[in-house]
Formats: sequence, structure tokens, C-alpha cells
Amino acid sequence: MAANESALHHEMQALYSNHHGWLHAWLRKKLGCAHRAADLAHDTFVRLLARDEPLALEEPRAFLTTVAQRVIANYWRREQIERAYLEALALAPESFAPSPEDRALLLEALCEIDSLLERLPVAVKRAFLLAQLDGLSHAEIAAQLKLSVSTVKRHLVRAGAQCFFALSAA
Repeated sequence: MAANESALHHEMQALYSNHHGWLHAWLRKKLGCAHRAADLAHDTFVRLLARDEPLALEEPRAFLTTVAQRVIANYWRREQIERAYLEALALAPESFAPSPEDRALLLEALCEIDSLLERLPVAVKRAFLLAQLDGLSHAEIAAQLKLSVSTVKRHLVRAGAQCFFALSAA
């Protein structure tokens, strides 16, 4: 184990030992559910374990609070996507219902797409969704968003490139 890895390992071990209980209690108070709090505390530390460099924190609880708030936001966003997906699925004929495995894969794909689109400006995201989900033409999108057709085209190219390059990287 390299010195940097060893330092990171010891730092994470100390951070977890000294603050996991506190973080779990903070999340439980915020969420009102001990089980969800345990899951999100775990997710918070998993996110930190993905780091390559030591943190050297002066205020570990403030840092953990910030990371945990981002984990909570991602959790609620995923819940919102799952709820919308299940509502759409309920409207489809039962013969089109995917298997539980396919449903999990589709939900994961929707969350990844949402994450990619979230990095884009609102106008770019809206243009992309109007084209992909509603099937609107460039002119229809331009009229709805009060943009020029050339701007809509640029927005669609930008959103498409965001998705394409993310797929290429994976």
C-alpha cells in the first residue's frame, strides 16, 4: 500500500469511527427514518471512499453535512424519477410491463440520463426533452421556448453531444 493510500485509509477510518454515529443521528432527525438515515450515511461514506486524495479536514462535521445533503438531494431526485416512471408504467397496458430486472435497468438508465441532462442549462434541457419526449419539430420547440430555430438546433446538438460523450466514456 502506497503512503498516500495508507494516509487516505487511516483518514477515512478515523472519519468514519469519529463521525458515523453523529451523521446517522443527524440524518435520522432530518429524514425521520432510521433505516433511510442508515442507507444515506453509508452512501455518504461510500462517496468519500471514491476519493484518491486525503481530505485534511478542519471541520469534518460541516464537510460531512455538505456531502450528506448532496446524497439526500440525489436520493430525492431518484425517488421523483422512480415515482414518475411507475406512474407512466401504470398507464401502459399490462402486456407491456417489463420484468423486474428490466424495470431496474430502465430506472437506472433514466437516472443516468437525468444526471447528464442536469448538467446542462435549463433551456438546452427543455429543448432536448421537447424533441425527445414530445416529438416536437425544431420550429415547434422554437415557438414554445421563444427562441430562434438556429438556437434550438444548437441546444439539441449540445444535449446530444453531452449524452453521446457520456456514453463513449462509459
